[in-house]
Parts: sequence; C-alpha cells; structure tokens
Amino acid sequence: MKYTVVVAEDEELLLNNLVQKIQKADPDFQVTGTAQTGEQAFALVEKLTPDLVITDIRMPVMDGMALLTKVRSQFPFTKFIITSGFSDFEYAKKAITLKVSDYLLKPVDPDELHDALQKIKREFQIAKKDYEAVFNAGTASMTPSQIASVLRDFIIKNYSDDINLNLIADNMNYSPGYLTKIFCQAYDCTPTKYLTNLRMHHAQKLLLNEPSLSVRQIGEMCGYHDQGYFSRIFKKHTGMSPLEYRDEKEEAIK
Repeated sequence: MKYTVVVAEDEELLLNNLVQKIQKADPDFQVTGTAQTGEQAFALVEKLTPDLVITDIRMPVMDGMALLTKVRSQFPFTKFIITSGFSDFEYAKKAITLKVSDYLLKPVDPDELHDALQKIKREFQIAKKDYEAVFNAGTASMTPSQIASVLRDFIIKNYSDDINLNLIADNMNYSPGYLTKIFCQAYDCTPTKYLTNLRMHHAQKLLLNEPSLSVRQIGEMCGYHDQGYFSRIFKKHTGMSPLEYRDEKEEAIK
C-alpha cells in the first residue's frame, strides 16, 4: 500500500532535499504535494487528504503548530511529523501532546526519518488489520446508503479511538472523497463532522453525569488526548469551555 505525503518547508532547497530523503527512506510514502507556507499546506491537505503531513515549525503566514491544530480539527486521521532547525524542547513537548508522530531536528537525518516513517507505517498496518474485518472489497456489492450505514455504525462503536478514513476507504477500494460523498448524501454531514458531533454529545453527557471525572479524563474517553485541543473543540461546538458548561448546567439544576 502507498501512503500519501504533503511536505511543508519555506526554504526551497531544504524542501527539495527533504522530498528526496523521503523517497529514498521508504518508497511506500509518496509525496503528492509540497508547500512553502502553512496556508498553502492546508489548502493541499483539503485537496489531497494525505495520510501524512511533514512540516517545519517556523513558516510564514501560518506556522507548523497552527497548521497542525487546524488540520487536526478537520482531518483527525492525518499523521504528522514536525521538523525544526531549533532544538526547542517546549515545541517538542507541545508537539508530543498534540499526538505528533515524531519531532526531527534539521537537517533531517536520513536514518531518523526512516525510523519515523517505519513507525507510522506500522501504525497504519495495525489500523488496516482492524478495519479489514469490517471494511473490505466485499462491500462493493452494497448500495451507497448501505456503505454509509456500515461506516456510521463503525464510528458509533469506535468514536473514542483514532479513525482513519483514508485506510477505511482503501480497504473498500474507494477514494476518501467518494466515501465522504456517499456519507454526506445519507447523513447530511461528513464522517469527520459526524464523529466530532458524536464525541461532543458524549462529552456533554459525561460532564453532566460524572462530576468525579476531570476534563482531561473526559476528553480522553471521547478520543481527545490533548486537553487544550479538546477544550477548543468543545467551546467551538457549544460556545462554552467544558468547565463553564458543567458549572452552568449544575446551576440550572439547583
């Protein structure tokens, strides 16, 4: 199986060099797009829905961390590798909390890049085995609405886990775009939006009914391993932070 990659690096020579290193490190990873700003990279992610984004931290217009956060909110199945010319442990720490697969210092060492790609490949292979039991070429005999229903049921059962739409689509020999299209036709929203809505629904129930659980614990139970990211998504969805939501509902009950 081939895995698609978008590479973001503002210095053209370093960008071209990194693309060559990726191709040499593992031919199963194919660079399908390159960008020199965070905004360009995000536009490519929207267009290409890559399996992996490799981005420098410091870029013009939108830096790598802002890019990561924006992609996470809309394409939670995308993997990330962060690169930086600065040995900055605060950046590394933040990258790890945002579930970045690896943090590589520039110039990127070919062996370290190879190890990072192998780690990501193993994660994809494990996920693919999990998906094969549910999503496979046999679904070709199903109608689009039946396929959408199978995907919805899978999301409902596994909403607290990472769900990789690219791998699911590949198991059914579909493109992610086609799978999203038939899901939208059936449920009037994308699979990613459906997953987010489901997670937020469960988060709201836990905040109301499980006062002993912390915001971090609730976020993790709903598939978010970074509390700050969970809180941002929750506030965007409800207009309140998790603590504000819990406090307001408790006051309403009194």
